[in-house]
Amino acid sequence: MYTNILVPVSFEADRNAQGAMEIAKALRAQGGKITCLHVMEVLPKYATEFLPSDHLEKARADIVDSLGSLIADIPDATTLVVDGHSARTILEHASDNANDLIIIASHQPGMQDYLLGSTAAKVVRHAKCAVHVLR
Repeated sequence: MYTNILVPVSFEADRNAQGAMEIAKALRAQGGKITCLHVMEVLPKYATEFLPSDHLEKARADIVDSLGSLIADIPDATTLVVDGHSARTILEHASDNANDLIIIASHQPGMQDYLLGSTAAKVVRHAKCAVHVLR
């Protein structure tokens, strides 16, 4: 059982956030905590100039609401939304916060990534703790 679980969540259609949270609940030790993390990728300036000025604030608020619904019935679970590069930020967070397990969803592979999505593959290769990959 694990005492400090990190669940990075992507809201893409092929991700299973609810399934990842169920696994986290099942693998959490009594008294353990779960952090549900979403990384907002930084958009290039040329892309953001055509978006409404409050686009990022609205997106962040929607993400916070979605994460809140994922952890609503889970005691000792928290949410966190940060800016950065997905894989690098997940790995840094896990290292800085002494996570002992990362549960990450991976999309169904295509020819370009054979077994895992690029973020999941990087996390699996470089994490200093256990990683559970959900398909």
